[in-house]
Amino acid sequence: MTIADNASTDGTWAIALRLAEELPGVRLLHLEAKGRGRALRTAWTASDAAVLAYMDVDLSTDLSALLPLVAPLISGHSHLAIGTRLSRSSRVLRGPRREMISRCYNVLLHGTLAARFSDAQCGFKAIRADAARWLLPLVGDTGWFFDTELLVVAEKAGLRIHEVPVDWVDDPDSRVDVVATARGDLAGITRLARELVSGRLPLDEIRAHLTLASDAAFAGDGTARPDAAAGGPDRRLLGQLVRFAAVGAGSTLVYALLYLVLAPLLGAQAANVLALLITAVANTAANRTFTFGVRGPARAVRHQGQGLIVFALAWALTAGSLTGLHLLVPGAGRTAELVVLTVANLVATVLRFVLLRGWVFRAAPPAHVPAVLAAPASAPVPVTEGILR
Repeated sequence: MTIADNASTDGTWAIALRLAEELPGVRLLHLEAKGRGRALRTAWTASDAAVLAYMDVDLSTDLSALLPLVAPLISGHSHLAIGTRLSRSSRVLRGPRREMISRCYNVLLHGTLAARFSDAQCGFKAIRADAARWLLPLVGDTGWFFDTELLVVAEKAGLRIHEVPVDWVDDPDSRVDVVATARGDLAGITRLARELVSGRLPLDEIRAHLTLASDAAFAGDGTARPDAAAGGPDRRLLGQLVRFAAVGAGSTLVYALLYLVLAPLLGAQAANVLALLITAVANTAANRTFTFGVRGPARAVRHQGQGLIVFALAWALTAGSLTGLHLLVPGAGRTAELVVLTVANLVATVLRFVLLRGWVFRAAPPAHVPAVLAAPASAPVPVTEGILR
């Protein structure tokens, strides 16, 4: 067990020194700078354990959850494991203020980064050492956002995250600066979203190098299921529809605003073409990353070219509806034009989804899954890294 003291101002270091003298197997790590992420990165990088774990030193989390936390990693079932205070079966004692902050923060993560794990900030997590070697260099935060960034990058790379309901009692003497932490978290969300959209993170490589015990069951003759391809698009129809609808709603709103601004200057048809073109490029880029999970610069230009073909079909549909309106109602005003074009654009959106899903971003051929690593002769011994608040 490692006790990491990250520039604490109380008597923690003195207590840690005494424990190291009295108990075998206790190691100490003293850092001159604060930051949970900095402490975790330092302790985990120096460890030679096959499974790395940490928990808050105030013992807010009941230790009975330790074995359920590390078991999925030792068995090869999962890459990471986290404690969650937000499960229905979790038992939590804390004030309403911190409860609301925690829930609002996780809702924010779900809405902005499409995170699917339930509790980003519970101080009780474990990770396979091989996964840590891939992920730690990609995590830029050294403070409280470290946990969130680690989990989001892991999830976007297709790694499996196991959740353990915990019994958790709030520390009334917590020294966490909630305002500063919230400000840092918002900045971290913005930075991480920008990095994910840019495709700079090598997410496609990570899952291919981090096997699970069950990979062989899906390998068959050496190929994996399409939806298990490392870093590949998320092919679940319902999730794609929800994300596409969100992108489409935003695109329709932007299109309508652009048309209202451009129509008096360029005329109806020219304004329609330009508004559609601008929103088409943005729509394709957003759907590429957000809806269909395609990352990195590979085939990005080709995708935009195919998106422009889809745009041409959408333009033909909306232009035809606009022409039909003027033939039927020669004196139609801007409001009538906008209504007709909005309806036509919604119809074009349905067509766009079908073409994007079935043509532009269709699933790649099944990818080869690396052979499963040989199991160790004996089960690895987990190491718990104690991190201070």
